[in-house]
Amino acid sequence: MENVNSSIVTEFLLTTFADLHEYQLGLFVVFLLILLITITGNLTIILLTFSDSRLQTPMYIFLANLSLTDICLSLVTVPQMLKNFLLELDKRVILFGSCMAQMYFFLIFVNVEDFLLAVMAYDRYIAICYPLHYVTLMNRRFCVKLIALCWMLSTANTILHTTMTLRLSYCESNQINHYMCDVVPLIKLSCSDTTINELVIFIEGSIDIICPFLLILVSYVCIIFTILKIRSAKGRRKVFSTCSSHLVMVTFYFGTIMFMYLRPSSSYSLTKDRIASVMYTILAPMLNPFIYTLRNEDVQQAAQKLFARIKHG
Repeated sequence: MENVNSSIVTEFLLTTFADLHEYQLGLFVVFLLILLITITGNLTIILLTFSDSRLQTPMYIFLANLSLTDICLSLVTVPQMLKNFLLELDKRVILFGSCMAQMYFFLIFVNVEDFLLAVMAYDRYIAICYPLHYVTLMNRRFCVKLIALCWMLSTANTILHTTMTLRLSYCESNQINHYMCDVVPLIKLSCSDTTINELVIFIEGSIDIICPFLLILVSYVCIIFTILKIRSAKGRRKVFSTCSSHLVMVTFYFGTIMFMYLRPSSSYSLTKDRIASVMYTILAPMLNPFIYTLRNEDVQQAAQKLFARIKHG
């Protein structure tokens, strides 16, 4: 195969999970259930947010946008995987254009999730550290601007990585050791000099991941100091409980994504990367609704009201 730009490369084979041939049907059922749970859980969050006036606050508006992003991320990655579980290895084909499109939308939604998690941490920081100014600072107009900024930054980052990937050539193999088209596996497959691509991923990707993470870290350091100043133990527990779910999700999500992208290419491992990738692209979107709502009384009450309304027609 020759240069991508000469359109000789027309398709790729997605080979990940092919080594688990005897478990293909079982894996299909498991990931189908995960997809259905992800869509149902996140759609419920969105529905509750816009059907209950008490949930139409910045925290829940950001959460609804996170749920929308999780649904989109799952629909970009999981259906292709499910289809491949039912096909023989030589038929697990994705056209070149479809591969680039999948990578483009995957990067957008992953980046939006990064930035939204940072924005949600900032929202909790304002709510806990400056409660008297919260309504003024986190008004609806400012929330819309923050969400728009998340999408703008994500789109710019995605265009950069997609453009850099399109300039690569593929000469020897068209087998991608992944269940989807992602930047790192495509770089590994290329026979071009990928030094610039790897440098861009490490520098720009580091900024893209580290900056939101640092904003989250600083926000929570300030929140912890504020919580420690609260004299009532009950008050401290109540305030901390509003942040604990977000902190769990941040640790889970950023831990795996940093492992994937912020390490030397020489340490690349198919098995480890496959597990990490499944964790942040498939399991995280499924877990988000549960992590954010299990201990959230407002969401639980809104759900009870909605179900009662549906039950009584």
